[in-house]
Amino acid sequence: MGDPGSPDSGDPAGVRSWCLRRVGMDAEWLLLEAGCEVSIGRGFGVTYQLLSKVCPLMISRNHCVLKQNPEGQWTIMDNKSLNGVWLNKERIEPLKFYFIHKGDHVQLGVPLQNKEHAEYEYEVTEEEWERMFPYLAPKSNQMMEKNKSLRTKRKSSTDEVEGLGCEGPSCLKSKISKVSCEPEQPVKSPGNGRVANQPSEYLDPGLASLEANEKTTRARTYRGPPKVKKFRFKKQKASAKPSASQSSLELFKVTMSRIVKLKRQLQEKQVAVINVKKQTRKDNAKKIVKMEQELQDLQSQLCTEQAQQQARVEQLEKTFQEEEKHLQGLEKEQVEDLKQQLAQALQEHQALMEELNRSRKDFETIIQEKNKELEQTKEEKEKVQAQKEEVLSHMSDVLENELQCIICSEYFIEAVTLNCAHSFCSYCISEWMKRKIECPICRKNIKSKTHSLVLDNCIDKMVDKLGSEVKERRTVLIRERKVLGRRSKALRAPAKRVS
Repeated sequence: MGDPGSPDSGDPAGVRSWCLRRVGMDAEWLLLEAGCEVSIGRGFGVTYQLLSKVCPLMISRNHCVLKQNPEGQWTIMDNKSLNGVWLNKERIEPLKFYFIHKGDHVQLGVPLQNKEHAEYEYEVTEEEWERMFPYLAPKSNQMMEKNKSLRTKRKSSTDEVEGLGCEGPSCLKSKISKVSCEPEQPVKSPGNGRVANQPSEYLDPGLASLEANEKTTRARTYRGPPKVKKFRFKKQKASAKPSASQSSLELFKVTMSRIVKLKRQLQEKQVAVINVKKQTRKDNAKKIVKMEQELQDLQSQLCTEQAQQQARVEQLEKTFQEEEKHLQGLEKEQVEDLKQQLAQALQEHQALMEELNRSRKDFETIIQEKNKELEQTKEEKEKVQAQKEEVLSHMSDVLENELQCIICSEYFIEAVTLNCAHSFCSYCISEWMKRKIECPICRKNIKSKTHSLVLDNCIDKMVDKLGSEVKERRTVLIRERKVLGRRSKALRAPAKRVS
């Protein structure tokens, strides 16, 4: 398989393609390949498989579909998903195609509690292929093929390791004897002249390939199980108890490391035996026999470990299959439980909505009654205000008609009542009596003057309730008349002295 979503053209440089860019992540972008229908969901058979890590059932099996119309415009359709598809913060109706444009916001599912954003949010964009390629998400068929190839590589690497040890100690011994039958040939090597620098030139082809097989085993078998673990046990992250397959997988990794260590020791021992056999001294005969015995022991240990490892691999495969079936059963149970919870939540929501409707009607009735009361209160306030204004106007009339001095046409200031029962300002009647000693109203002779405290108090209280202009005018008049009264007294005093 080629790269995920690679364009058909031979030179992808400069090519611009549409994609769904994952919001907040520089990974898992979804390529919208021209002329192809793109399906998204958590089930098999879709273009992009989304497996939620927070809520497994947030994404439906076939959640939505994106395709181009004959004019080349991309559209999106909600394929009756459980949690819906949201375009620019508005949920779209199922089984209807909606146009999407550059910069649009696409949301799959809904946010969980205490979270502002959903897990899968995308932005529609058009980018150059070189910038987009590192962030593209693999398609579901590529993921399946990759997992299948991982399992095939793991089996083939195990068979290679087993094949290396199936020849047994006798076969390996015969190969070493075959190499050692020509002691007269000198062993030359560049640099420091040690044989260990170039072992592949003098070893048997089967032994020389052991180093390459070791690297292949470390690259394939040693890296294979963790990837299988990640893919197989992706759905078991929620479980707190370690499963049997996880413990078997850890044991598998430990055994593989022991096998690699034994193979490395076996290679070192083979090279040492060859180096010793190339020497012509007789003292090395016992050493050669001892090293061959150690070599046979290492080979037998390697064969035993390989046989045990093969048994563990088969047991691990069985455990994987059993746990996969168990997970499928758990998923079905979770789906049923979730359906029941959703149905119960829907009933509770309907009951709550009915209660809210009843409460709303009750509140509307109370508000209407309060509005009526407010209207009545407003009318009463208006009546009281009208009565107050009427009283004030009546008081003004009384002040103007009854409590005004006929001489100065102002409210009484220090009111004085004559013997004829008419009242005047003290200053005004004093000035009048300088010319005539008779009442300005009834023309009777003035025999007595009496200060009227009742009229003064009544006028002061009524003036306090009038405007500020009336108060200021009355204050100014009182000051002026006091000044005039002092001057008149000062003028009368010298006249008395002269007389």
